[in-house]
Amino acid sequence: MIYQQSDFTLPAELLEQIAEQGFDALPELIRIDIHVEVLRVPCQKPTDERRVEPSAAIRARVEAARARQTQRLAGTKLTSNADMGPTHIREFCHLDETARQLLGSAMRQMNLSARAHRRILKLAFTIADLVGEERIGTPHVAEALQYRPRRPG
Repeated sequence: MIYQQSDFTLPAELLEQIAEQGFDALPELIRIDIHVEVLRVPCQKPTDERRVEPSAAIRARVEAARARQTQRLAGTKLTSNADMGPTHIREFCHLDETARQLLGSAMRQMNLSARAHRRILKLAFTIADLVGEERIGTPHVAEALQYRPRRPG
């Protein structure tokens, strides 16, 4: 049996587990950090002649970002930005002033929790790593905020 609300579905057994034990009892994979709305693509679009970034280039960027994270986190038990807790975030995640103001404004307007703040920072840092930046800038925070779930209303 599947529970359905909007376009998101969960097995009934999983919903029962959430009701009984709360979200913290669920496996890490169930906790969704990034939400991306994907629109249907008309059938002619996948075959058009637009230039896209080749998979090899994307792979190289991801490998460089992972290497940057591994180097940054050397001497800790961590291997990626996603592993960072509050102490590591304070130590490694440095924002420029405009990015700090944007994140603060978003926190107030979107009524985000401290946990959401940490998740946004880690994601923004990964975005910065993917473009080869050492510091988190305004574009990185803005992109990370775009991946927050949209609330109806």
